Amino acid sequence: MVAAGILLSRILGLVRTRAFAHFFGTSDAGDAFMAAFKIPNFLQNLFGEGVLSASFIPGYARLRAMGREDEARHVAGAVFGLLGVVVSAIVAVGVLLAGPITDLIAPGFSGAKRDLTVLVVRVLFPGAGLLVMSAWCLGVLNSHRRFFLSYTAPVIWNVAMIATLIGFGPRRGADELAVVLAWGSVAGSLLQFVVQLPTALQVLGGLRPAVSITHAEVRSVLANFVPVFIGRGVVQVSAFVDTILASFLPTGAVTALGYAQIISYLPVSLFGMSVAAAELPEMSSATGETEQVHAVMRTRLDRGLGRIAFFVVPSAAAFLALGGVLAGALYQSGQFTRQDSRYVWVILAGSAVGLLAATMGRLYSSAYYALRDTRTPLRFALVRVTLTVALGYLFCLPLPRLLGLELRWGAVGLTTSAGIAGWIEFALLRRQLNLRIGVTGVALGRVLRLWVAAGVAAAVAWGALVLAGDRHPIILALVSLLPYGAVYLALTNLFGMEEAAALIRRLPGARARSRP
Repeated sequence: MVAAGILLSRILGLVRTRAFAHFFGTSDAGDAFMAAFKIPNFLQNLFGEGVLSASFIPGYARLRAMGREDEARHVAGAVFGLLGVVVSAIVAVGVLLAGPITDLIAPGFSGAKRDLTVLVVRVLFPGAGLLVMSAWCLGVLNSHRRFFLSYTAPVIWNVAMIATLIGFGPRRGADELAVVLAWGSVAGSLLQFVVQLPTALQVLGGLRPAVSITHAEVRSVLANFVPVFIGRGVVQVSAFVDTILASFLPTGAVTALGYAQIISYLPVSLFGMSVAAAELPEMSSATGETEQVHAVMRTRLDRGLGRIAFFVVPSAAAFLALGGVLAGALYQSGQFTRQDSRYVWVILAGSAVGLLAATMGRLYSSAYYALRDTRTPLRFALVRVTLTVALGYLFCLPLPRLLGLELRWGAVGLTTSAGIAGWIEFALLRRQLNLRIGVTGVALGRVLRLWVAAGVAAAVAWGALVLAGDRHPIILALVSLLPYGAVYLALTNLFGMEEAAALIRRLPGARARSRP
């Protein structure tokens, strides 16, 4: 249900980005909006989904598992009240200090480009606050196993932005449209919060917001919140470093990096976030002796990691071999050209380096949060960010000059260096957890078989592209991606992969043949 909700949301997100690419391409206005758009993502990730899930859900789910519903309701109300006060203050400061914030996130911007970014940042801040409050609803709904609504709610936010682009795009210049689109984002943020709130209140049985830390579980939430907040903060700093460094590259680098990141985040969200979000309340609710709890966690981790690897390996292989097809099908329209598709492809190929580590790392972090250990993931996040910043700078600016490449190719170095740092963080997370609860992970032989299947599928897809010739990007995507998926599924089924067999059983023809 989490994956289905995220899929619907991400599909609309891709439609939104295609509409954005049509009107903005890789222009200065596109760079300005993409840089400013980091603000709602930053606050939502810093205060929202990940942090609230890690600090709020384990304690809240444990109270419910023990039958202490009134206390659980009190904790939810206190977290709501405290979060509302903090977010309101941050939004006010953000609106007032939009200029310095812009200089921080995009120091390479100047003149009219900087002025536009400042204005868009100022408009986006209230919407960012609403997205954080929406994440509180997500935490409550997930704890009650209401996964679908919480992860489909962003659909309405995307719809609001798509409607803004379609309604105003043909009649406004790029700079003016960027500001109007920011207001569309704020309206969508409000709708995303409002659509979840009634169900959240219903499952709670009412809400009494309170700014209080008298309850022990509220203090525990705050104690866990701080290290997760810092951990999320340093990870978000890593994302901002990418934008900061890309702002020193030629026009279009920030926008192209954003286009590539939207595609690369799809499997991370769809397979990493969905499995981690579904498993967190389950692992948090495990009771019994320590070894019993650890056994449950090992079982759930291994199953979750296997599912993640099955879907993420072909995603990474597709980014490497078919990234140009993906970028062309999704974005090539209006101001976004075939040359832009190739540029995004190379950046996307860099993202493939750490894709598997990023998705599996989310599940390992959830395991730590279920154990109410938020400090260990923080330590390893600091290692990752330090490496990302150092390697990102080296790969983005000095390395292209050293190799005699155009400076714009430094954007590829940003995604590649982030992947290298992600693998180191993943290795640290797994090693420490295995020492604590026992051996977990995906067998190397299984991973190699997945890569063999993906490699053969990619070769077949390339053959189909050669036969198809010069066609519309969407036609090329259909011609290549459909056989790619079919060959991968057939080979993994031949290799005895349980996930492949389950998918084949769900195909319409297979269901019909299985009926008596």
